[in-house]
Amino acid sequence: MAEEQMQQLRSKATELLLREEWKESVQVYSQFIDICLQQISLHHQNPHQDSLSKLNKSLCVALCNRAEAHSKLRRFREALKDCDRVFEIENAHFKTLLCKGKILLCLNWYASALDCFKLALCDPHASDNSNSVEILNGYLDKCKKFESQSKTGAFDISDWVLNGFRGKCPELAEYIGAVQVKKSEISGRGLFATKNIEAGNLVVVTKAVAIERGILSGKEESDENIQLVMWKSFIDKVIDTAAKCERSNHLISLLSSGENENQLDTPDITVFRPETEFDSYSTEKIDKERILSILDVNSLVEDSISAKVLGKNSGFYGVGLWLLASFINHSCTPNARRLHIGDHIVILMSRDIKAGEEITFAYFDVLSPLTKRKEMLKSWGFHCRCNRCKFEETLGSNQDVSEIEIGLERGIDVGSSTFRLEEGMKRWMVRGRNRGYVRASYWAAYAEAYSSERVMKRWGRQIPTIEVAVDSVVEATGSDDRVLKTVINGLKRNRSGGNNVLEMERAVKIGRGIYGKIMKKQAMRTLLELS
Repeated sequence: MAEEQMQQLRSKATELLLREEWKESVQVYSQFIDICLQQISLHHQNPHQDSLSKLNKSLCVALCNRAEAHSKLRRFREALKDCDRVFEIENAHFKTLLCKGKILLCLNWYASALDCFKLALCDPHASDNSNSVEILNGYLDKCKKFESQSKTGAFDISDWVLNGFRGKCPELAEYIGAVQVKKSEISGRGLFATKNIEAGNLVVVTKAVAIERGILSGKEESDENIQLVMWKSFIDKVIDTAAKCERSNHLISLLSSGENENQLDTPDITVFRPETEFDSYSTEKIDKERILSILDVNSLVEDSISAKVLGKNSGFYGVGLWLLASFINHSCTPNARRLHIGDHIVILMSRDIKAGEEITFAYFDVLSPLTKRKEMLKSWGFHCRCNRCKFEETLGSNQDVSEIEIGLERGIDVGSSTFRLEEGMKRWMVRGRNRGYVRASYWAAYAEAYSSERVMKRWGRQIPTIEVAVDSVVEATGSDDRVLKTVINGLKRNRSGGNNVLEMERAVKIGRGIYGKIMKKQAMRTLLELS
């Protein structure tokens, strides 16, 4: 009777598993496992070796399959427990080694996953099946690559770039560089460098907790409705993830909801590392209202002034939640940018920074005058107190600056305006990085001047060279697409010039501050259309 019932349950559970009805398959496998354990208990009282061995074998397969279903539901703790129960019965169960390896890989525990796949490769089941060997070797290579990436931050997407972003998006490991979360003078908590970091170096690579993408129509009213539907779907995804995954639930709970910013604890960076054990996570569930507040403050739109979206997703509007990126504050002198590759965010330095310096993004267009930046700040609901804003506040009272800004808005000659700015900076004793701030504020005028043959013929000897202006802006506000575009346009106009090699190197260097040290120089040149 019991044997017949077990056979029916096993068939039903297997069917549900194949249909990817994970929740239902867990329930049926649980019934099967309970009966199987009862039968094993009875056999211990009346031992029959062949029958007991058969029951143990059935139990191992059922536990392994339930572990797979649990993992699909992101119940990783339960999944790993089922795997470990199998190993108590059979310490090198091939199917379970493969299952546990995949679960550990999903959790980004690369070294542990590697150990599982190595053990599975030693199993006779693998050696007798060439397809299994090929699959296992694929997992071994992936684990080794991810383990190296997660330790060194050395990623390379050159082949994908050179192939025109065709094919599958590169798989990336989770990486956390020399950063920590600390109290910020800008607002609440921030992400800080713990050592000197050069422009182009990566500091964080992490996958979204959840993301929603869609295609906008270009019509304002229609797009608002599309974005609203997407936002609701995105919220549902985050709530679902938090409900299923303890780690995600705990890490989301650490984010700000916009209230009592200065009273929030600063989490240790280790809690964001994938190898952190389950026991360190809080099991207290976040209510929906708090999740909504957290998403309102911390979600990021992929297509942003400080971001680049690579590959097919560049044609979509995307909104997502990336945990560590949520701690990065705004500055009008930003030093970081983000790159979106698949569902991963890559945070990279757009200029050199020193240990102890806060890592910052531009939340809006910072190549704008102070008056425009103040208008944009209103929609964000905060005031910027960075050194640039403080300096430009003192400069803002200058009548000449106001006249130049009004003149530019009215279409006055850009050559005359840039000349007046440069002459003004000499009179106002503007030095060092402050010069870069002023040029950044009026970069649109500088860029237009450098791109105009007529303007350069009239004013070229009276305004700084493009190299001087570019270098000062990049030092002040980091690499930016529009600054890079000015350099590339200059290169294309002067292909026969003697300084082209130096200018190409300058373009690649600025490109590193936009795309990061994530591809070889040839791929960077191709991306920048310099080849």
